[in-house]
Amino acid sequence: MSGPDAQTKMQFLFALRSRGVTEGPVLEAMEAVDRGLFLRGIFSERAYEDVPLPIACGQTISQPSVVGLMTQALQVNARDTVLEVGTGSGYQAAVLAKLARRVYTVDRHGRLVREARQVFQKMGLSNITSLVGDGSFGMPDQAPFDRIIVTAAAEDPPGPLLAQLKVGGIMVVPVGQSDAVQTLIRVRKTENGLEYDELRPVRFVPLLEGLGKDT
Repeated sequence: MSGPDAQTKMQFLFALRSRGVTEGPVLEAMEAVDRGLFLRGIFSERAYEDVPLPIACGQTISQPSVVGLMTQALQVNARDTVLEVGTGSGYQAAVLAKLARRVYTVDRHGRLVREARQVFQKMGLSNITSLVGDGSFGMPDQAPFDRIIVTAAAEDPPGPLLAQLKVGGIMVVPVGQSDAVQTLIRVRKTENGLEYDELRPVRFVPLLEGLGKDT
């Protein structure tokens, strides 16, 4: 599949800006990553609409503006090591890989990880390590991380993930007790403890423990 034409890309970037994604490096990263590569069948034709779309294993690819806002909130630097919990389609990890030194991404569904790896290889993204595992426990072997992003909703920011965040680091995570009411929050880890910012209402699939049945 060829990438989007110039007009489609321009409309895409305009939609992102109008929804609050305004930082140059984030917009450049999202312009460089073809969302269509992460979708299958008829849904690939809708890659540049600002909507969530279905992927395998009953999961979704987040709408681009939410990916952009979460990436922007993470404040990624070129020297950062980032942990993503919830690989999904791989789209968010690919965007992060354009901004960070290294991205580790983990998902409980083996099929999703395998399919995402194929796209990463096709794109030449050699700074992403993708693994099948229970993301609620993070990746202790690779910790600590400069940045952590969680693409599934937890009742509270998971303790194991907070423990793997460096002092001075940032975690972005949706929290909420139900599918209907969730809030995207940013957690900063300081010498004196944790600071929380509420960013916006969101809707994500729940963060589940254990592995998917298709591993």
